[in-house]
Amino acid sequence: MKIIVPATTANIGLGFDSIGIAVGLYLTLRVVEPSNEWKIKHPFGEAVPSNQENLIIETALAVCPTLQPHHLVCESDIPMTRGLGSSSSAIVAGIELANQLGDLNLTPQQKVEWATKLEGHPDNVAPAILGGLVVATYDEESQEVDYLQKEIQSDIQGIALIPDFELSTKASRQVLPSEFLYSKAVQASSRSNVLVAALWQEDWENVSRIVEKDLFHEPYRETLIPFLTPVRKLAKEKEAIGTYLSGAGPTVMVLSSKDKSTTIVEHLQEHLPSELGNYNIQVLTVDQLGVRVEKR
Repeated sequence: MKIIVPATTANIGLGFDSIGIAVGLYLTLRVVEPSNEWKIKHPFGEAVPSNQENLIIETALAVCPTLQPHHLVCESDIPMTRGLGSSSSAIVAGIELANQLGDLNLTPQQKVEWATKLEGHPDNVAPAILGGLVVATYDEESQEVDYLQKEIQSDIQGIALIPDFELSTKASRQVLPSEFLYSKAVQASSRSNVLVAALWQEDWENVSRIVEKDLFHEPYRETLIPFLTPVRKLAKEKEAIGTYLSGAGPTVMVLSSKDKSTTIVEHLQEHLPSELGNYNIQVLTVDQLGVRVEKR
């Protein structure tokens, strides 16, 4: 059995902790055979456990503590701690592992609830489960998750500029303010509402007008990712839809129509100053399926 989980790009500018899109990078978990103890082979090095302390197995056991141990093999092209949902993909893989081995028959709602409870917010985990575009909110008191999901019909792509340094979510959250002025919160919220409406209608002209006007997190996190503004300027010169910080960063994502993505990539490669550091550019499609299982 093979479990496949897509990467995600979250926040989309103004949709802080609530909007995400599944994209075409994948974590693949292969269930090899039953065993006397949990063992997972993975490419992440000694810093990531290979026993039941591994996040995938921890998650599976949190959902179903009575699971029979198995030998697992994990492969992933989702870069770790880069703002593309690497930990979320592991959590979603663990939930699906429990669902399959435990014959739980979890509904999509239940999977999203479990994942949000374990991750803390739904913007990365929900798209990894459901695919496409997801807008969600989480009530920590009741632990209820409300979400809407839609397939994106337009032929758009995400141009991910993935730097060669890591940035943990914890470190990225430390630069955020503990309080927010009421009037500023109202303005930020109204902008976010327009973004959601434009995304839902796939009105990319209005997405382009609003997506770079975040007030919640990007102005503070930009100090950690100095190439956000230069990328934004260069991408707009070649008619990108918009540029935003993917998740907690440090990956910067450029939304583009498919017919303009090659030109934008070439423009970025030619004009981004070398002193901004090294990065890998990947052009990503939208994943419409979310987590899926392949059985022999």
